Amino acid sequence: MTLTTKVLLAMVLGIGVGLFINIGGLNVEGSFIREYIVDGLFLITGKMFITALKMLVVPLVFLSLVSGVLGIGDIRKLGSVGAKSFALYILTTAIAIAVAIGLAVVFDIGANSDNISKGASFVAKESPALSSVLINIIPSNIIDSFSKGNMLQIIFFSILFGISLLMVGNKAKDIARGIEVLNEAMMNMVTIVMSVAPYAVFALLAKAISMLGIGLLLNLAGYVAVLLLALGLHLFGTLMMILKVFSNLSPKMFLSKIRDAQIFAFSTASSNATIPVTLRCVTKKIGVDNSVASFTVPFGATINMDGTAIMQGVATVFIANVYNVDLGISGYLTVIMMSVLASIGTAGVPGVGLIMLSMVFVQVGLPVEGIGLILGVDRLLDMVRTSVNVTGDAMVSCVVAKSENEIDLDVFNSPNAGIVEDIDIDLDTQKEMAKTQDLG
Repeated sequence: MTLTTKVLLAMVLGIGVGLFINIGGLNVEGSFIREYIVDGLFLITGKMFITALKMLVVPLVFLSLVSGVLGIGDIRKLGSVGAKSFALYILTTAIAIAVAIGLAVVFDIGANSDNISKGASFVAKESPALSSVLINIIPSNIIDSFSKGNMLQIIFFSILFGISLLMVGNKAKDIARGIEVLNEAMMNMVTIVMSVAPYAVFALLAKAISMLGIGLLLNLAGYVAVLLLALGLHLFGTLMMILKVFSNLSPKMFLSKIRDAQIFAFSTASSNATIPVTLRCVTKKIGVDNSVASFTVPFGATINMDGTAIMQGVATVFIANVYNVDLGISGYLTVIMMSVLASIGTAGVPGVGLIMLSMVFVQVGLPVEGIGLILGVDRLLDMVRTSVNVTGDAMVSCVVAKSENEIDLDVFNSPNAGIVEDIDIDLDTQKEMAKTQDLG
C-alpha cells in the first residue's frame, strides 16, 4: 500500500475505535482504557509525531526559504513572486470570510439556541495590536526567534539573508551549495518521520473522537453544518476557480496530488506542522520548482488562514444571534477587515483560531465568553479548517509558479509523479544486485 492509503485506513480505524470507546462509555475518568490507552498510548504516540513534525519546521522553513531565494536568483523576480503570493493569499482570505458571513446570515444560525448551555467558559489571551504585529515582524534577536518558532520573524530574516547572499555574488557559491544540500537532507528527514505517520494518525483521531464523540456536534448542528458548507464551497469552489482561471491547470488533478497534505493537516490541525508534507506534495507531485515552492509554502502557512477566517465569520454571526446582538453592515465589514489583518500575524498552530476570534469579538462588542459555546466542537472543525488552509497554500504556489514558468507540466499531469522516485530507487537497487550476482 502507498503511504496515502495507509494513512486513510488509519483515519477510518482511528475514528471507529474512538467512537467505540466514546459510545461504550469506556473513557470514564480513572478507567484502564482512559488512563493507559486514551491518555497513555494514544496521547504519547500522537504527541511524539506532532513534536517530530514541529522539530522539522524551523530548520526546514529557514533552509527552504534561503534556498528558494537563491534559486530564484533575480531579486526583481523575487519581488514578483512575493507580491503575487501576498496578493492571492489576502484575496482568498477576504473572499472566504465574506462568503462565510453571507451563508451564516442567510441560514440565520444561532437564532433559536436556548437549549445550548451558556455555562462553558473560555479565557482569552490579550490580542496584540496591529502596530505590534507590524513592528514584531523584524526580530531583535534571531536566535530567540528560532528558539520560539516565531514564523514571521524567521521568514523576514530568511528572505533578507537569502537576498544578502545573492548580493555577494560568486563568492557565496559554496555557501549556497551547502544550504541546498542541507535543504535536501531536511527533506529526507521528512521522509523518515512520515514513515510512522499512519500509526500517529490512528492515535490522534482515536483520542480526539473518544473524548469528544458526536453528541456535541448534534447540539451545535446548525453552526457545524454552515461552517462545513462554507469550508467546502471555498475549497472546491473559490480555490479551484482561481486555480483554473489564473493557471488553466486541472483542479481534479490538483486535488488528487495534494491529498497527502490535506490528510496530515486534518490529523495535526497545524499548518506549520504540515509544511514538510505540503512542500513535498507541491514539488514532487505537482511539479512546482523548489525555488518558488520554498518561498510560497512557508509564507502561506504563516499568513494564509482561509479556513480560520471562515470559522470567524460563521462564529461571529452565530454568537451574535445567540446573544441577540445586531451587528449590522458596519459590524460585518469590521469582522472581514479584522480577520484578514489578524491572519497575517497568527501562527499556524492548533487552536489559534480561538485567540483570533476573541480579538474579533472584542472589536465588534460581542461577549468573549460566547467562545465557550463552540469550544467543544472546535477541535474537530479545526482539522477541517487546516486542510482548507494548506490547500490554499498549494493552490497559490501553483498559480504563482505557472505565471513565472516555474512548474513542470509533465510532472503535474502524471498520476504517478512523486511515487516514481521510490520505484526508480528499487529498480536501481535490483540492477546493482543483479550486477553483483553476475560478477559472482
